[in-house]
This record gives sequence, structure tokens and C-alpha cells, in this order.
Amino acid sequence: MARVSQEHLDARRRQILDGAARCFARDGFHATSMQDILGEIGLSAGAVYRYFSGKEELISAIAEQTFSGVRAAFEEAARTTPPPTPDVLLGRVLRTFLDEEVPGGDRQAFARLIVQVWTETLRNERLAAVLHDGYNGMRRAWADVVDAYRDNGILDSDVPADHVARTMIATAMGFIAQQALIGDVRVEVLEDGLGALMSMQVSKIS
Repeated sequence: MARVSQEHLDARRRQILDGAARCFARDGFHATSMQDILGEIGLSAGAVYRYFSGKEELISAIAEQTFSGVRAAFEEAARTTPPPTPDVLLGRVLRTFLDEEVPGGDRQAFARLIVQVWTETLRNERLAAVLHDGYNGMRRAWADVVDAYRDNGILDSDVPADHVARTMIATAMGFIAQQALIGDVRVEVLEDGLGALMSMQVSKIS
């Protein structure tokens, strides 16, 4: 029997995660059954259960995959000279994960899925651990970006890097919540708003 390549295994895993994300975003986590997911991706139960034991493992994997992608984007930004400013960087990341790569193409539905994941962590210890690890990873990545700003002479504030990191994460979470609850929230609005705040001249105010 021919050995299945790692590339094939990775592609099949991604196919399952993408299909599950579409179902969860469209119908909600609790309303989606494993049969719904099997129908969405057109695979047998055995093919799916080879990779994932059930819905909870699927939603945890989707969360881990998203955190990994976001963290990688921030880490790349920290290596860039000079690093992109917060409005550009945050806009780039949100545009990628909430616009260009949205499963099923429905931005509001996917944002609602993210909010569902947040609420599910209140009762699911495994998912809460995934969220905690992902959040701390993003804090570290953002802190590295803040250090890069200082190394490049474009930020002279003595505010701890972690405080800036938490603030930028809160900004992103607020944007996701708006998209989920209100809809039709464009990334350009966030970029323009952050850019305007960054252009404030404190000396004129004081």
C-alpha cells in the first residue's frame, strides 16, 4: 500500500477544518452536528474521525490555527525594518483573517463564530486553555513589535510593552465584536480611526 504523503494529510486536515468552520459560522457551534460537517465536506465519518474526535476538538483546532496565523503575522512585522505602524499592522491582520480568508465568505458569520468561541471558553476548559495560550502568544508577539518600534526610534513612550500589546488586542477584539453584532464594519474604518488617533499632537492639547 502506498504511503500517504504528509502534504496530503495536511491538505485533508485543512479541508476538514475549513468545512467545519463554514458550518459553525453559518449555523452556530451547538446547532451544528458532526453529520452536518460530514455533509459539508463530503467525507466519511471514518475519514474525519481519523483526524478529530468530535466538535470540541474541531473548534479547538480552528482556534489554534487562527491564533497561529495571527501570531506569525505579528512576528514577521517585528522583524521588518521599520515595522508597520499599529493602524497598518492591525488592518493587515484583520483584513487577512476577517475578509480575505473567511470560510464561506461571510464576514459577519465568521465574526460571530469567534464570539461563540469566546463564550464557549466559559464552560469548556480545553477551549479556555487554547484561548489563554493564544492570547498570551499574541501579547508576546505584540510586545516584540513595540520593542521593534523603540529600536527603530519611532516610539519613545516608557509605557510597558505589554500594556500596549493588551490595548491593541482589545482594539482587535472590539472590532470583531462590532462585526459580529452590527455587521458591515470595514477594516478601513479601523485603520482611519487608529491613524487619526496616532496623529494627535499632545502638546497642543496641554
